[in-house]
Amino acid sequence: AAGIPDFRSPGTGLYANLQSYDLPYPEAIFEISFFKQHPEPFFALARELYPGQFKPTVCHYFMRLLQDKGLLLRCYTQNIDTLERVAGLDPERLVEAHGTFFTSHCLRPSCRRPYSLGWMKGRGPGLWGPPQGPPTPQAGRWDGCRGLLFDLLIIMGTSLQVQPFASLVSRVPVNTPRLLINKEKTGQSDPLMSLMGFGCGMDFDSEKAYRDVAWLGDCDTGCLALAELLGWKEELQELVRREHAAIDAGAGDKDREDPGKRQGDKDKDRRDPEKPRGGNKDPPQ
Repeated sequence: AAGIPDFRSPGTGLYANLQSYDLPYPEAIFEISFFKQHPEPFFALARELYPGQFKPTVCHYFMRLLQDKGLLLRCYTQNIDTLERVAGLDPERLVEAHGTFFTSHCLRPSCRRPYSLGWMKGRGPGLWGPPQGPPTPQAGRWDGCRGLLFDLLIIMGTSLQVQPFASLVSRVPVNTPRLLINKEKTGQSDPLMSLMGFGCGMDFDSEKAYRDVAWLGDCDTGCLALAELLGWKEELQELVRREHAAIDAGAGDKDREDPGKRQGDKDKDRRDPEKPRGGNKDPPQ
């Protein structure tokens, strides 16, 4: 809905559009060893995804609305486009599991320093690696949902094919309701995955199903329908209108370049390459 092509759609997905680069396999584009030898495919992909040319959608602002109402415990995302940040999600509640364009790091052995998106747009010298994640401070948050109390787990717009991310749906308490908003049902029980320790998956249709519900359609329509049931439809639509107007008027330019700024001084280290995080510790890789 934001105009960003997905990865896996046959013929139109980003992987399909990279066939001319003769990748050994699609995921190689995100492997640092392949990138060092053949950076061209990644930069071709980055041109399609780079922040600043897309706006958050209804789905992003629905998550923002949950946060504003004190109902968002955590947001795990596979997206690297920073739109969750642009929509105003608190980075402390955000786990960008596959990395993010918000930060990059220099690949020169003598440097290895992280740099912010805003800094890179104007000055970035040298060779910069693909987004990688989860960064060190977030790595421990993969299991952070264990032991926490959830009222609801919402899963949106994913094939649930990539591990370990896909197994997150099985890491919530067994009595937690799980809502899938997606164009098709996905993440169903797989005995092989269960034997490998990735959980038992989702159960929408069996006689034993008791907590999983699938709403089939695009994420924006699903979020709007859920907001209407909650009595928030007009509030959500107004939030989208107001934020998009600010972006269109240019007031959002700084946030798109440096989305963490709206979070205040606590995120200064995320934006300041001259102040490495964690003292003398190595920066996130």
